[in-house]
Amino acid sequence: MENLKWGSFKEQLQANPELVLQFQYAEDKWVDASYHITEIKQAPITSVDCGGVMNKWTEVIVQLWEPQGQEQDRAMQVSKALSIVNLVEKALPLDADAIVKIEFGNTQFDTRQMLPKNITASGDNLIVDLRPDAVQCKAIERGGSCGTNDKGEECCTPVAEVKPKIKLQNLAENAACCTPGGGCC
Repeated sequence: MENLKWGSFKEQLQANPELVLQFQYAEDKWVDASYHITEIKQAPITSVDCGGVMNKWTEVIVQLWEPQGQEQDRAMQVSKALSIVNLVEKALPLDADAIVKIEFGNTQFDTRQMLPKNITASGDNLIVDLRPDAVQCKAIERGGSCGTNDKGEECCTPVAEVKPKIKLQNLAENAACCTPGGGCC
């Protein structure tokens, strides 16, 4: 699945306001129902990759906090999450084309930003399935190569085997010739 954009994520929330918003962060691992949406961040990113090409994109990061000792039976309704989104967007217009990331961690799971890989309505729940983001090399994905190291070698492409050049010589050209009866043999 391609990275989910903020506009599509918000549309799926708006289409299901009566459902309960659940987040699954690993197989059979769920964000506790007592979670809070603590903040929504918009991060414009400008980078230069290892091939020397400038890249720009924006991320909208929804941060979830799981308080200790406050377990509940039901998570917040999508309508409550939308009220937080609306409050945020009054102060900070969010880019509809931004990549959505969910930031979460608890005592058993290190805090990290994850990508919504699937959003499914199931019974009374709207389930956001989160999966880790992957590191990538943009230069190689473009069909190019990375920059070079101090020896001028490209860092991320297979090193081509360099064969030594062979110079052919005519050994007979400059050598004295033996002739029959010349006494050289």
